[in-house]
Amino acid sequence: MGYVSRVPEGDTVYRTARQQHDALAGRVLTASDFRVPAFATVDLTGETVREVVSRGKHLLHRIGELTVHSHLKMEGAWRLFHRGERWTRPTHQVRAVLTAGDTQSVGFELGVLEVLPTAEEERVVGHLGPDLLGEDWDAAEAARRLEADPSVPVFAALLDQRNLAGVGNVYANELCFVRGMLPTRPVGDVDDVPALVGLARRMLMANRGRWTRTTTGDLRAGRRSWVYGRSGQPCLRCGTTLEGGELGRVEGQERVVSWCPNCQR
Repeated sequence: MGYVSRVPEGDTVYRTARQQHDALAGRVLTASDFRVPAFATVDLTGETVREVVSRGKHLLHRIGELTVHSHLKMEGAWRLFHRGERWTRPTHQVRAVLTAGDTQSVGFELGVLEVLPTAEEERVVGHLGPDLLGEDWDAAEAARRLEADPSVPVFAALLDQRNLAGVGNVYANELCFVRGMLPTRPVGDVDDVPALVGLARRMLMANRGRWTRTTTGDLRAGRRSWVYGRSGQPCLRCGTTLEGGELGRVEGQERVVSWCPNCQR
């Protein structure tokens, strides 16, 4: 019942939430185990899983009147197993186990894990901008937030979850390429911010239902992205050798950028 691992971006988290919801929603937990000190004594046994939803790159398991809030960061994953089935990652990576009958949902290496009243969710996700895959998506508001600080490099602005929620390193690189912009271009010099926002929405929507992500439309290995992870290789569009580097830190991690010096200006 596991799934193919991918860099966790908004589409990955959305698909994870759907998978978790389909497996757990409406079921009563027969056991719970939180392996982080602050919540080790929390016991949700007997509570009903109401729903599992995503908010940008955050996951919300709503169980009874409580919410299990998690963020996958770079290494995290929620995976489903039949009870008694061997887990596919080491036990020391486990942060949470939710059991409903013969189904176990296991959270591995979660960058954030906490349990809070559902009524207080806004304190952990209220800062987020419009969710690219949310039912309440607001393109105009996302564009307004991106344009609020015109001096910020567009790459960094796209990654700022306060502007729009769901874009990670993969999509920020790919969006800059498809729109022909160097990642360092200031937002104030972007010709059409609403078009950039619209493209971001289309990219994530196209990938939300599959584990194998592509931004090129090609699912073949080595051809699924235009520039992400391809520094030093030829551009798929013009053949120029792609360049790469680092552009600051986001959420405590260096953000690697790749670009085509011919296609992006």
